[in-house]
Amino acid sequence: MDQFKTVINIANKQTNLGFGLVALFTAGGEQIFSSVVFKCPCNQLNFIYGLVFLLVPALALLTLGLILSKKTWKLVTGLCSRQEKVCGSCGQARSLATVLFQISTVALMAPVTWIAVALLNGVFTECAMTGTNTTLFNNHLCKGRKKEADCIKELHTFPCGKDGAVPKDVREEVLLTLRAESQVLGWLLIASLILSHLVLTCVGRCWSPVSYLQLKFWRLYAQEESSALDSQSTKHARELAERNIESFFKKTHPEDIQTPSKQDWEQVSSLYKYRCKKEKQHYSNLHYFVEKGGEIETQDGRRNPSVKSTGSHHPIPAVLDFDEL
Repeated sequence: MDQFKTVINIANKQTNLGFGLVALFTAGGEQIFSSVVFKCPCNQLNFIYGLVFLLVPALALLTLGLILSKKTWKLVTGLCSRQEKVCGSCGQARSLATVLFQISTVALMAPVTWIAVALLNGVFTECAMTGTNTTLFNNHLCKGRKKEADCIKELHTFPCGKDGAVPKDVREEVLLTLRAESQVLGWLLIASLILSHLVLTCVGRCWSPVSYLQLKFWRLYAQEESSALDSQSTKHARELAERNIESFFKKTHPEDIQTPSKQDWEQVSSLYKYRCKKEKQHYSNLHYFVEKGGEIETQDGRRNPSVKSTGSHHPIPAVLDFDEL
């Protein structure tokens, strides 16, 4: 179990390795499904059955990717309660769309991999395409072959290798044609995935607000901040819980423990847009909050909440941080 956690932690820290592991696990899962679970019915249900195995697992992987993404919950949590702020301007709407696009591109990695591997394997495609009721496609498969009429009529039985009026070599030729077409589509999908990833990465790096080495430092900082925040939050929560339990049983007045306010939590919980001014650079909302100060000192020596720490002009920033890459 510890070794598994180590692999997951490494994958979370290395984007390319994480994508590689996702693709590897997805491809392995597809092989298990196609060889163990999948059994083509070889009747009128071929098309629906094959399409379900091709698309439903992809939809499940997409949903799982969105659920497991920290950025999804950073975006969604409290979104309805601040709806007025989110919908207040076109700029914020564009920021929201940008964030959704970035989350979706990462979540699509596993389902697209599933579909690509399934197309290369060809098992799901053979079953689905032999069950179509499209005359044009059926003629495409059987036209010019021996016993053309019987071929069209018995097409749905071909994946099971059932004997019929159509010779065995004709059935094999039709299945080979289907598999070849499926594999061509699979390679085209893989090429499109790689090319789109390259284009999006180049565009994102081209518009990066920082240089390559600073971007690398930003990633390292985000990882360390997230780890330290989890550790400190656990410690603080334990201290607060122990204080409350002790006060409850001993019927004593609880000691004062400083806990961030609701506004403070909102400031550091949203997705981040890089801020850089002449005097300071900020790598996260927490960094920005601390540098600006959660409190400011007034002329009479008192400390009051800072205006800058109690409101946000950009509740839905356009640039994501790297806390889960």
